[in-house]
Amino acid sequence: MNQTELLEETLILARKAGQAIMGIYEKDFNVEYKADESPVTDADLAAHKLIVAGLQQLTPDIPILSEENADISWDVRQTWKSYWLVDPIDGTKEFIKKNGEFTVNIALIKNGIPILAVVDAPALGVSYLAAEAIGAFKDKGDERIELKVTTKPNKGLIRVVGSRSHPSPDLAEFVKRFDEVEMVSKGSSLKLCLVAEGSADIYPRLGPTCEWDTGAGHAIAQIAGAKVTKLDGSPLIYNTKDEYLNPYFVVSAIEE
Repeated sequence: MNQTELLEETLILARKAGQAIMGIYEKDFNVEYKADESPVTDADLAAHKLIVAGLQQLTPDIPILSEENADISWDVRQTWKSYWLVDPIDGTKEFIKKNGEFTVNIALIKNGIPILAVVDAPALGVSYLAAEAIGAFKDKGDERIELKVTTKPNKGLIRVVGSRSHPSPDLAEFVKRFDEVEMVSKGSSLKLCLVAEGSADIYPRLGPTCEWDTGAGHAIAQIAGAKVTKLDGSPLIYNTKDEYLNPYFVVSAIEE
């Protein structure tokens, strides 16, 4: 299956998961808490099962790592050259708040790099999709537009994305490097997509995230032309260690 076909099938699958999520979102739902105190709902689990089953049928030879199936040993994972990285609901706190800013994240990782991905925001009626051989796109169902970051020099007004649920003191320090700043708040992986679509210039993530939180949005932003790097400027790479935590990173369309 070529990347065009695989991307379209992944989009269909993400939207099916989104529909299942919305069926629960519009009703009362159960919220439980994991050992790390992060919330999980009936919708997370329903979407996880649907996505895993769909990916197994679509690409039976490619392993799957989902937030809701994260107990795969490093001995196994370090042998993977390619794998699917899934967050059935990124922004569960936004889901619980019912503000609409949650997403379904599905990314294909190859040699540590996200090369194909879908970010679906079912409550907002929009999807972001990208593949390295094709490009990055925003799809509203009846319209699909290609995404290109809006590059600008490190001068003038800089639009900085901040987390709606995870404000950080480090962010306040980070933005002091710019003369004029406009803060843009957004939940979930939509933060990375804002840079991809040119609605923001930089997203410094100076707080904890896991690889499934960022893999899909990373692909969207990078394929749209953004730089996704650790604070030292080196690339953000996946599946290189026993734990799933990302280092701090920056998604940027700013020309230094």
